[in-house]
Amino acid sequence: MISSKSIMAAALTALSFLLTSLIVNTVLASSSDRKTTLEYFLGGRGSRTGEGRSKSRGCNNEFHSNSMKFRCQKSTPLPQETATLVFADQRLKVVYPVIQKFKSIVTSDPLGVTKSWVGSDICSYRGFYCDHPPDNQSAIALASIDFNGFQISAPTLDGFLDQLPDIALFHANSNKFSGTISPNISKLPYLYEFDISNNQFSGPFPMAVLGMNNLSFLDIRFNRFSGSVPPQIFTQNLDVLFINNNNFMQMLPDNLSISHVLYLTLANNKFTGPIPGGIAKSLSSLTEVLLLNNQLTGCLPYELGFLKEARVFDASENHLTGPLPFSLGCLKKVEQLNFTCNQLYGMVPEVVCKLENLMNLSLSYNYFTNIGPYCLFLIERGVLDVRNNCIPGLPSQRSIAECVEFLSYPRTCPYMWSYIYIPCVLHFGPPVISVPEMAPTP
Repeated sequence: MISSKSIMAAALTALSFLLTSLIVNTVLASSSDRKTTLEYFLGGRGSRTGEGRSKSRGCNNEFHSNSMKFRCQKSTPLPQETATLVFADQRLKVVYPVIQKFKSIVTSDPLGVTKSWVGSDICSYRGFYCDHPPDNQSAIALASIDFNGFQISAPTLDGFLDQLPDIALFHANSNKFSGTISPNISKLPYLYEFDISNNQFSGPFPMAVLGMNNLSFLDIRFNRFSGSVPPQIFTQNLDVLFINNNNFMQMLPDNLSISHVLYLTLANNKFTGPIPGGIAKSLSSLTEVLLLNNQLTGCLPYELGFLKEARVFDASENHLTGPLPFSLGCLKKVEQLNFTCNQLYGMVPEVVCKLENLMNLSLSYNYFTNIGPYCLFLIERGVLDVRNNCIPGLPSQRSIAECVEFLSYPRTCPYMWSYIYIPCVLHFGPPVISVPEMAPTP
């Protein structure tokens, strides 16, 4: 017969086992919750290498502030709840979910830039810069973005850039952004520098930029934009206009001459027609003109001599013809003149070779037939390149048959007498008598 002591001992043993099991399970569950909670607030990092994020879980954890529990579901990791963060300004709180949403669609980030896009201190995010907005000097807002060279890939900027109301500068060259540009960017009141060069954007010219009244710097080069360029862009108050290396196809617009730009870069597209005669008179402040590798035709207008501030003029690799205007001798600040790979002919003007700041004069692959002693001196110095022309006595020229074939056809330009007109006083020669105003070049 079992004694009462034996029964009590067995009961105590069973009770001890149950209590021990309960304590162990509670501790394990608590430890698991703490680990999961820690991983959530650290951005879901399961290990220092980041491998645990993709391999240790079948889906991501979503935090519910009311129940303090986690629910497993297959979805993109959600950002830390905005309500739990403290922001330096309400304006930063507004753009926080915009940034986090954009972060979620980034498909490649080889430099690990987006790893810093965590927490409420947006002003410390890599590529993000804060300042006082123009409408409230006591506030703090996201004022500029510099993604230059980050090599980030994302299918679109829509829903990101157009949702940053205080942005003034957006520079994102040398990334792999694609898609088209949202028309909503025209609603950004402070944006004055817009650089999306060297990406993979496509579609028509981003017409939204026409609605940006403060825009002064536009750089969309090295993309895949196509179609025509709206003539209104040349009436904008822009200092810089870079639209080269796209697939734009049209004649150079007539209103090009009323642009205010300092840098005009239309190279490596499919622009056609002549260089407008009025371009230089209205664009006297131009310092760089890049028209290379298009399909331009016609003769060079003498008005190019009015580009008094020009340091670079490049119209190489087109179908331009006619003589080289003597008026180019008035470009006193020019350092580089490039007319390589055209169909120019006649003599190389000595007044051009005497330009004081000239460092590079490229006239190769044309049909020039005559050259003076000062130009010969520039060849010796390596400044002038006249290879593959028709100049007797010089090496590396075209064959006689090729030159005869080209020069045997009658060739002329409108107002041929204007090509010896020099609209300035030359320091190395006597003053030129002023010539009456001539009819515009057609």
